[in-house]
Amino acid sequence: MNGQGRLAAWGIGLAALVALPFVYRDPYHLHILVLILIWSFAYTSWSMMGRFGLVSLGHGGFMGIGAYVTALLWNHLGLSPWIGIPISMAAAGALAMIVGYPCFRFRITGHYFVLVTLALSGIVLQVITATRDYTGGSLGYTPNRATGNKLLALQFDDKITWYLIALGVWLFGIVVWHWVDRSMARYALEAISEDEDAAAAAGVDVTAEKLKITLLSALMTALAGAIYCQYQMFITPDTVSGIAVSLQMVFAAIVGGLFVSLGPTVGAVITILLAETLRIGFGTKAVGWDNLVYGVLLVLFIIFLPKGILGSLLDRLKPQRKVPRAHEQEAVQIARPGT
Repeated sequence: MNGQGRLAAWGIGLAALVALPFVYRDPYHLHILVLILIWSFAYTSWSMMGRFGLVSLGHGGFMGIGAYVTALLWNHLGLSPWIGIPISMAAAGALAMIVGYPCFRFRITGHYFVLVTLALSGIVLQVITATRDYTGGSLGYTPNRATGNKLLALQFDDKITWYLIALGVWLFGIVVWHWVDRSMARYALEAISEDEDAAAAAGVDVTAEKLKITLLSALMTALAGAIYCQYQMFITPDTVSGIAVSLQMVFAAIVGGLFVSLGPTVGAVITILLAETLRIGFGTKAVGWDNLVYGVLLVLFIIFLPKGILGSLLDRLKPQRKVPRAHEQEAVQIARPGT
């Protein structure tokens, strides 16, 4: 598909998505769509790093910071989420820099980097749980309901409003993904993922490039946590933070297609529908089963479908380049006597 055809397809698809809630108003299905869009944005945020070999298991921590800091500032200081969300994003970004700089500066990579980010996610979860007097601990936390201007409090009862907000956030994530994909930073990060020493010898500032993509990913993930909190109006450490959330991000991005912009969205459809199916079919008996299924499927996809569902599908749809036969190769050689 050429550039104009691709733009036309995107335009038609976005128009259909915008029109959807005005045509189909079922509250439950709109709720599922909102969750898919919000989590798609979170998974896309993780894929910003993951696609360049920076496998982080700390993004559950960034999402938890975005959710809890926004809610705490609203409940205790009366700060509107319009102010609280940027503050929570700045807090997540600062934490990403504090952890990321020494890792990148001293070449902590591979399995060791994964372990550091795993510890980060666990620490954030424990802090949220331990400060139960403020955060509610494992019992969860609820932002105060607005008594006045709901726009100021970023609280809406209408599913259509939240659907359009989630759609805008999701689209923002896709735009940022493509911006990174078409920037010079992409080539620098790909060179770093292949060979850090060679990239540094070619003039790439390895530490700076890694910090930039880490900061961007952390900021977007914190935004996803804040939006999720404002929509659900109830959060717990297990739903927005911790290792399980980080593993869910890894699973969704890889299964959907890590190197395709819509891959994390496909992963979100799978994770949300799986969680809802288990909840409706088994209720409290299936608590934690989704993580078990994620782990099994992740292993199977890494072995048999490493490019994910969407990535593998696009590969199959690409026209195969025709390999010239022997006599055709001879004809080419005759036509090019100098070769």
